[in-house]
Amino acid sequence: MRVLNVNHLLDPVSGGGTAERTLQLCKAFAAAGVECTVLTLDIGMDARRRAEFDGIRVITIPCLLRRFFVPRFSWHALKREVEAADVVHVMGHWTLLNALVFLAARSAGRPYVVTPAGALPIIGRSRLLKRFYNFLVGRRLVRQASGHIAITADEIAHFRDYGVATDRIAVVPNGAPTASNHPVDCDSFLARHGLKRGFVLFLGRLAYIKGPDLLLEAFGRIMSGIPDSDLVYAGPDDGMLPKLKEQASRRGMDKRVHFVGHVGGDDKACALQNCALLAIPSRQEAMSLVALEAAVHGKPVLLTDHCGFGEVEQAGGGRVAAVDAAALGDALAGMLADPAELQRMGSRLETFVKSRYAWDRAAARHVALFREATGKG
Repeated sequence: MRVLNVNHLLDPVSGGGTAERTLQLCKAFAAAGVECTVLTLDIGMDARRRAEFDGIRVITIPCLLRRFFVPRFSWHALKREVEAADVVHVMGHWTLLNALVFLAARSAGRPYVVTPAGALPIIGRSRLLKRFYNFLVGRRLVRQASGHIAITADEIAHFRDYGVATDRIAVVPNGAPTASNHPVDCDSFLARHGLKRGFVLFLGRLAYIKGPDLLLEAFGRIMSGIPDSDLVYAGPDDGMLPKLKEQASRRGMDKRVHFVGHVGGDDKACALQNCALLAIPSRQEAMSLVALEAAVHGKPVLLTDHCGFGEVEQAGGGRVAAVDAAALGDALAGMLADPAELQRMGSRLETFVKSRYAWDRAAARHVALFREATGKG
């Protein structure tokens, strides 16, 4: 089977969880003997990133306007790639690349499957533009797909809002990454950023939808009661960094809040290994990959009830709170009050995730859905 995967960003800095999801799925597809091609924009696709996709064909399209990810494309070349595939797998939602691939798939008579990865609700920036996108093409793109993949059960409601019947939606969760076994010099990482162990970690883009402002307010409410724990933001700026710094300064939190920028590789491992817990205060999120990364490092997780991963609390591996600074603050204070229980939470979450989430299982489920879409199930 030949699969064309479409994801406008494979950049590990700005692409976030969907970029990592694409990489891990493609590796699992290749291991299963599926011929996999990825169509993406050229943002962040340097030699190092391409090397991570070794053995996987990656087609990069130049980006003319980064603010709206406008591609410079050839319609004939795009349609040729679509026609060469048995099935097209479209990830995300709000991109011109997805719209173009949708039109090419309809023109070529190729089935396509959509995985929005939590992107369907209209939230964050450019809401009017998003409504216009849905009016022109977005709603048709979702409704007319041959298959619909939700990463969590919470996404089923998002699909229904687009007119997709529940029985047409398959829930396929993410897989957990594998923790590296090679030794890492974390003392250097901590010293470089002026950090002490046992901090609260935010790992992701500093974007409104990710809720970093909610976490900052929550931490400010309780920080006097947790003198040994700082708050660390590890992730690239997506428009909120100046506001967050101003908010921290205004509330006298400068020495307790640290912004270390994007972390990857060993630095990311060090951030996870040395935190007390991972906080995911998202206003909207499909199943968070960073929650799984925390789990394989034996760390508990605090997340909101809009993250689609309530199993964290059910497994005794963390807490789920409302999308509200006060609720997040109360949950955070409760978790940090008992360091021994925090360690037990991390161990329980590690056991739970390693037993249930694997990329080879996710890939096998995708392939089964692709075969159904092509009539070869």
